[in-house]
Amino acid sequence: MHAIADISIVPLGVGLSLSPYVAACERILSEAGLEPQLHANGTNVEGDWDEVMAALKRCHEALHRMGVPRVATNLRLGTRTDKTQTRDDKIASVRRELESEKVKR
Repeated sequence: MHAIADISIVPLGVGLSLSPYVAACERILSEAGLEPQLHANGTNVEGDWDEVMAALKRCHEALHRMGVPRVATNLRLGTRTDKTQTRDDKIASVRRELESEKVKR
């Protein structure tokens, strides 16, 4: 099943600078072929449900190996059965709507 996910992995107990941990997870997601799109508060990925979940597990395992005592993940995950849709499709749909509103004004 194809899934589109917004993932925010939060290492706890390691201080304020989290970029080394974020970078480690970005590498894992890339290596999994999920083409991560980093944003200010997390990362968007898309792919097979099992591949997304397996990569997320590898992120947790890697952060623990890096000495992180606790990892909290916030996950928003969407699937569809009525049609095939990518994250780019979703973004394009909203942009078209915004453009049509400009034309109506």
